[in-house]
Amino acid sequence: MSMLGRLYRSEFHVDFVGRRRVWYAVSGVLIAICVLSMIVRGFTLGIEFSGGAVFQLPTNGGSVEQVEQVLADNGVDPADSVVQRLETSGQFRVQTPTLSDQQTEQVQNALAETFNVENPDENIAVSTVGSSWGSTITNKAIQGLIVFLVLVMIYLSIRFEWKMAAAAMAALVHDLVVTMGIYSLVGFEVTPSTIIAVLTILGFSLYDTVVVFDRVRENTAGMATSTRRTYAEATNDALNETLVRSLNTSLIALIPVASLLFVGAGLLGAGTLKDLALAQFVGIASGTYSSLFFATPLLVDLKRNEADVRALDARVARARASRARSEAGRTGRSAQARPEEGAAAALQSDDPDQPEARGPGDAVGVGGGGGLLPAAAGAGSAGGAGRGAGSLGGSSARQRGAKPRPGAGRRPGGKKRSR
Repeated sequence: MSMLGRLYRSEFHVDFVGRRRVWYAVSGVLIAICVLSMIVRGFTLGIEFSGGAVFQLPTNGGSVEQVEQVLADNGVDPADSVVQRLETSGQFRVQTPTLSDQQTEQVQNALAETFNVENPDENIAVSTVGSSWGSTITNKAIQGLIVFLVLVMIYLSIRFEWKMAAAAMAALVHDLVVTMGIYSLVGFEVTPSTIIAVLTILGFSLYDTVVVFDRVRENTAGMATSTRRTYAEATNDALNETLVRSLNTSLIALIPVASLLFVGAGLLGAGTLKDLALAQFVGIASGTYSSLFFATPLLVDLKRNEADVRALDARVARARASRARSEAGRTGRSAQARPEEGAAAALQSDDPDQPEARGPGDAVGVGGGGGLLPAAAGAGSAGGAGRGAGSLGGSSARQRGAKPRPGAGRRPGGKKRSR
């Protein structure tokens, strides 16, 4: 809890930019695993993309093995089919490759006979989809994705700069690859819901990145004359300033999606929701990661060779070196002054002819001219240099007792004796 408290009080500083090589390595490993899975394992395409027939019928106490046996007896390879037992509805869902009308009717009648289903035309739902429909949907989705990326690239180039647009597009591709790779690893069916979810997460990923880039632009607005921090430091500060906002936005978006995925699809068996929920959950999490750990550090690497950025870094380095020299000079003078003061104090304490230092409350004496002097000075004028406090007191007393009597030095008659 203390760490979360520090984070929400903006007391937790993360070096995102300084450790960017670590984040690049993590992203590289993740992307490599996802690409390898897509190449080797591929995707589990739904009937909308692969084409085929779907039979949905009551279980009536039957088993999945019985359904597979019926398919094999009617010339359909069970390895190319998907048989699911829907616990919530108490039905079987049987997906087969593309069948002819005669094969479809034959399989329907065989299932009705095996599982004692009366009136199969009404109690066994049969739907067939051609593979051309799925290819049409795929082509439309790709066209929409290309148009979306081009428009976003143009907008970000005008709103910010082309290097920020390039970093945002790289993060977007990162999120797409990770999402599709997780789909391949998990083995969920790719359905039209999956395509919709993938197109949805593109906007979320860009939103998070644009928020960070806007703060980066604010922090680096006056860098032409700045000597406080480099471009990389200003960018890292922007990331830390928007960190809590990014985490809050992502957390609020992930909670309902997680409920769809883990509660709706996992516990309640709502299989039609899992395709949509998985893509959104992975896409939102990946978008949050890429905006913080990938897009902004990549922007720093893209701008590090610009003349303005190099001049800013050099100017900050010179200013820090000057401050370091000034601080070192002050520290050296202080260190030199302390030994000299100590030596002077030692010499003063060893010299018997030096008067003893006294505070404001020490005794004072009367000088020869009648003025008030420190006791040591009064003693010195009376010939008592180097004596203790008692002798000084005696000398002062003698001086006070030696005051001339009234009339002393005058001749009778009130006239002053002439010399």
